[in-house]
Amino acid sequence: MQLINKGKIMDGIVIINKSKNCTSHDVVKKVKKIVNEKVGHTGTLDPNATGVLPLLIGKGTQLSKYMVEHDKTYEAILMLGEKRDTADGEGKIIEKQEILSQILEIENVKKALTKMLGKQQQIPPMYSAIKVNGKKLYEYARCGKNIEVQPRTIEIYNIELIGINTKEKQIKFIVSCSKGTYIRTLCEKIAENLGTIGYMKELKRIKVGKFSIEQAISIEQFEKEPEKNIITIEKFFENKKRIEISSKKLELFLNGVQLTYNLEDGIYKIYENQKFIGTGTIKEKLLKRDIILV
Repeated sequence: MQLINKGKIMDGIVIINKSKNCTSHDVVKKVKKIVNEKVGHTGTLDPNATGVLPLLIGKGTQLSKYMVEHDKTYEAILMLGEKRDTADGEGKIIEKQEILSQILEIENVKKALTKMLGKQQQIPPMYSAIKVNGKKLYEYARCGKNIEVQPRTIEIYNIELIGINTKEKQIKFIVSCSKGTYIRTLCEKIAENLGTIGYMKELKRIKVGKFSIEQAISIEQFEKEPEKNIITIEKFFENKKRIEISSKKLELFLNGVQLTYNLEDGIYKIYENQKFIGTGTIKEKLLKRDIILV
């Protein structure tokens, strides 16, 4: 059975460099209008945050299961001496403190950052999109209700000081962390380690899994050359082994029949007559369909 690969160039991923003061939903909406395809993301960025926002397009939305656990790297600026109700620059000032010069001594700051390394329990901020009883936390916060939120296990893999602005009372750092880490909460904790208060003034996501800020493009760049900037599903799995399948077996495979292959468990790229069909997974010597483009 000879099949035509109907997979479109638009099936895949685009790495958007999100600008400030727009939501992740806004970006999804704009890209959807450009490609006229289904578009999704694997994790939002705060409206005042910038940087790497991977968007899944068309059948690329099926890649979400392979991206949800991705680690992330951020570049952040912590502002000391003020506490805000949202833990970022958008909120109201609820407390102020004087910042003594010794607080910003380099060894003191490095020590405070190092304390954050490793696994730990983190309570998400009230101004977040986490749902409790079907309602987002920020909806409760806007009504003045304080809801008890269960702590989550997160991990800080690496944290590095970039610079200290003693005049502005700001600390700039890079942090690599696990999924689910709130940098706003991290900033408040670092300030606490320094014996004071603070909030996240700026946030830039510079890496999500294997996707970095160097690969990210603006919405305007994507609109000019959308096809050129798509990472195809085949490219996403470039390091996976391939299986060349016969036309006869392909018909069975596409109908959901599991085929026997004496190969290790894992994900494989599937080809018929050198044409990329999609992906399949092998478990206990049985190959079943995964993401199919035909």
